[in-house]
Amino acid sequence: MTELERIAAALERMSPAPAGAPDFTAASAFVWHADPDRLVPVARVNRVDVELLVGIDRSRDTLLANTVQFAKGLPANNALLWGARGMGKSSLVKALHAKVHATHEGLKIVEVQREDLPTIGRCLEMLRGRPERFIMFCDDLSFGHDDAHYKSLKAVLDGGIEGRPENVVLYATSNRRHLMPRDMIENERSTSISPSEAVEEKVSLSDRFGLWLGFHPCDQDEYLAMIRGYCDAHNVAIDDATLRSEAIEWQATRGSRSGRVAWQYFIDLAGRRGVKAT
Repeated sequence: MTELERIAAALERMSPAPAGAPDFTAASAFVWHADPDRLVPVARVNRVDVELLVGIDRSRDTLLANTVQFAKGLPANNALLWGARGMGKSSLVKALHAKVHATHEGLKIVEVQREDLPTIGRCLEMLRGRPERFIMFCDDLSFGHDDAHYKSLKAVLDGGIEGRPENVVLYATSNRRHLMPRDMIENERSTSISPSEAVEEKVSLSDRFGLWLGFHPCDQDEYLAMIRGYCDAHNVAIDDATLRSEAIEWQATRGSRSGRVAWQYFIDLAGRRGVKAT
């Protein structure tokens, strides 16, 4: 082997060639990984049934209609699900994908981690022109000071000169409506020579989502209804009085009340009752 051949082989090991498109019939869900670029099928998606998501009826119905339109090949909007922590934003995306996929098998979901956003353009090229329809899903999306990752996201929302692939729509979740901390917005406005222009580029990213779906903290009745729904779905027997007293005590120790806290209490309850629920 010549010196040039050894160098070429070493470079190949350091930077493997991108994998080809996977067998999209092998799974309904995939995760994007970079270096080397590849879509990895997910055999079992971590999700709950959409009927168990309580207190988000309006957001559920709006996103369901948008997803069905997209699965049918009709125009559909990118969607930003924002608001209170633990109130089912990512659960709703995964649950609705499962619901719609049951009647539209060509609908796939591709999860992209926030740290892989700079490579998202390469992912789009792998999906462009495919007969399948893809929900590109980015969970817990937010941007901090000196964070330029948001620029990569514009490839999905705007698509540049080529445009976003017709068979791709973006669903993202965030605790922040404008995807950036309020103090960062105020700091940009107060220190910049041109305050409105300094903020506009980052704040306008959220404006590029056609759907804004807000999620707000649940009240106590909704919290208890979530737990009762989990118990009924998984055959965990408990009377209402015991459930109420234990669940309220559980939320008090957590200092918050949300769908996530309801699920955590239910997991503890199922474990104590000897029921496998995951």
